[in-house]
Amino acid sequence: MSTAVFSIPSMDCPAEEAVIRSRLGKMPGVTALAFDLFDRRLTVEHTLESNAAIIAALKDIGMTPSDPSGGRSVGEGDSHAGHTHAGGNHPGVEEGASGRADEHTQPVATRVQIALLAASGVLAFGSEVVAWATKVEKSWPVIALAVVSILLGGLPTLRKGFIALRTLTLNINFLMTVAVIGAASIGSWPEAAMVIFLFAVAELIESYSLERARNAVRALMTLTPETAGVKQPDGSWNETDAANVPVGSTVRVKPGERIPLDGKVVSGASAVDQAPITGESIPVEKAVGDQVFAGTINGNGLLEFTTTGGKDDTTLARIIKTVQEAQGQRAPTQRFVDSFARVYTPIVCGLALLVAVVPPLLFHQEWMPWVYKALVLLVVGCPCALVISTPVTIVSGLAAAAKRGILIKGGVYLEQGKAIKIVAIDKTGTITEGKPKVTDVRALDSLSADQVLRLAASLDAGSDHPVARAVSAAWDSAKVAAVGPLRRVQNLASFPGRGVSGTIDGNTYFVGNHRFGHERGVCSPQVESLLGELEAKGQTTIVLTDERSALGVLAVADTPRESSVQALRELHAMGIRTVMLSGDNQTTAEVIARSVGIDDARGGLLPEDKLTAIKELLAKHGAVGMVGDGVNDAPALAEATVGFAMGAAGTDTALETADVALMNDDLRGVHEFLLLSRRTSAILVQNISFALGAKGVFFVLAVLGVATMWMAVLADVGATLVVIANGLRLAAIRPGPVQQQGTKPDGEVSATTRRGHSGRV
Repeated sequence: MSTAVFSIPSMDCPAEEAVIRSRLGKMPGVTALAFDLFDRRLTVEHTLESNAAIIAALKDIGMTPSDPSGGRSVGEGDSHAGHTHAGGNHPGVEEGASGRADEHTQPVATRVQIALLAASGVLAFGSEVVAWATKVEKSWPVIALAVVSILLGGLPTLRKGFIALRTLTLNINFLMTVAVIGAASIGSWPEAAMVIFLFAVAELIESYSLERARNAVRALMTLTPETAGVKQPDGSWNETDAANVPVGSTVRVKPGERIPLDGKVVSGASAVDQAPITGESIPVEKAVGDQVFAGTINGNGLLEFTTTGGKDDTTLARIIKTVQEAQGQRAPTQRFVDSFARVYTPIVCGLALLVAVVPPLLFHQEWMPWVYKALVLLVVGCPCALVISTPVTIVSGLAAAAKRGILIKGGVYLEQGKAIKIVAIDKTGTITEGKPKVTDVRALDSLSADQVLRLAASLDAGSDHPVARAVSAAWDSAKVAAVGPLRRVQNLASFPGRGVSGTIDGNTYFVGNHRFGHERGVCSPQVESLLGELEAKGQTTIVLTDERSALGVLAVADTPRESSVQALRELHAMGIRTVMLSGDNQTTAEVIARSVGIDDARGGLLPEDKLTAIKELLAKHGAVGMVGDGVNDAPALAEATVGFAMGAAGTDTALETADVALMNDDLRGVHEFLLLSRRTSAILVQNISFALGAKGVFFVLAVLGVATMWMAVLADVGATLVVIANGLRLAAIRPGPVQQQGTKPDGEVSATTRRGHSGRV
């Protein structure tokens, strides 16, 4: 199985997609087709030996592919015609992700094309004037002016119309071609010229409007600089193509410059504007050890960082890839509209045929008036406004979300958000800061408190779980020399959602949450009393045990984020109920829930328990959102109607696991998404209702003989522009609380903490 990706400059609306699908869908060896109309890319999965047959078929229907890197037309033997490879990856997307996809974009119209179209309009108007002045529509001056006008402005439409007829695809070009030929055949030459001219103008305006929607996404691809200042072995600095900088290189970024690659700061300190990645409007302070992202803007300090990935493997590149892939997915409303249009167009053609022949044959009416009415019906019936209304709206919504640091993997999730009435939320790192600190260490056996901390830190060393890191940090800050360094651990084993175990000096030790201690059977009344006392204060408890009894208890406190309190208020204002799903004990979960305003708190949950909880909520409420860290909560995220991953800027896993990735560690992004989802759905309903309503009105006017052909074209143009402009409103909506208020620097979570964990809470 091979996958070929073609860039097709002339493929930018569902009409072209239908023609290509009709031609290639029946070709032997072609197994699947995927269309990205906004990026004009066609992906073909096939079992053919080469791309030659596919390219020939595309040429045959006027959809000649171009070289994605240069925009030139290609021949059958050109290796650039479509990048073919095994495995089904998307080289076209990867190429765009590198940051310069706009280099090969075609202009909407050249100066020559605009001049020809203008001349077509002048001639069409001239034919109307001559016909009006002479009262004769069939005179040779009128016909000559009309024919030249049609040739100058309408050849592309007529060519597409004949291709549609040949492939048995009843699309808008087919309808317009029939209308023009019909008008000419009954002697309405000026009207035929005016119709084809107005339709060409409509196509041009529509292309410009669609280009605006493309630019909203394409703007992401121009954020990274072409070069990077790379440190050489001799200590000097050299400007190097960013695409050729090896991983592990040291790169210098001067004040005010954009950061070219992802990396970790090794020298310097500065405030970095991360708005292009996370949507934060407040610059974030960066120091040694902090992560920086390609496309963000350095402040007033000099930074040196070590690269952690290549140009095609940056967070920004993954964002672009995610957004591009999302464009290719059809939302439910879009699938409905496409299916409706496939049925609607043949019905319009059949109705026009009946209008043309039934009155003259059955009721002895004159042929010409009814044929004219039928042609008007064909023009009115063009489903352009209806079909274009959904993709423009969906892509505008996706682009608007990306500006806010919210990545949505497809229009289906953007639409599903409107149905969510309850949101389940993980606790650690989501509602809370995710940076807990050890507040208490109690020894229960012959060990001292320092020895308890030493053993627990030895077992937790190297773990990325926030609680384990808190234990390690407590040991590092204590620096208790009397009890010696951390112990060497053998046979280390992890118990997801519970804790870890390991062997130290021949003895097996366990460290984990309250539930783990209870399962080990070491929670005596004394231990339970101590655990209850600490948990009543809202602290997370950790039990250190050997194979027989509890040796000590540690208490960890994790404070809620300020933004979480505001986010929950905003969700409640929308009528959304909230549920906390935590691996922490029930008492601690309830304390945290009360402090931030959670409606329902459920503690002591393992990953499988969270999955069960999501299934129960789905059965009861129908649509559920789940917010988590992307790994430990992966089963619940996958099961939920829409899964939200927090802190996706710091981990690939969040982008892979969830349906929506919140690049900034801010729960307010959920409110932003739900608000955007509702607005998108409202605009979709408005567009579809308006498009169908306008068609209905002109259908009646056409049958009554009030509407003319050029009036019908103007109505179709107007309806199309209205729905496009209405859809583009989404991209113009100003960011909400997440971007306006930002996140305080001291609320930042390090990239390490952001990583998904399989630990205890």
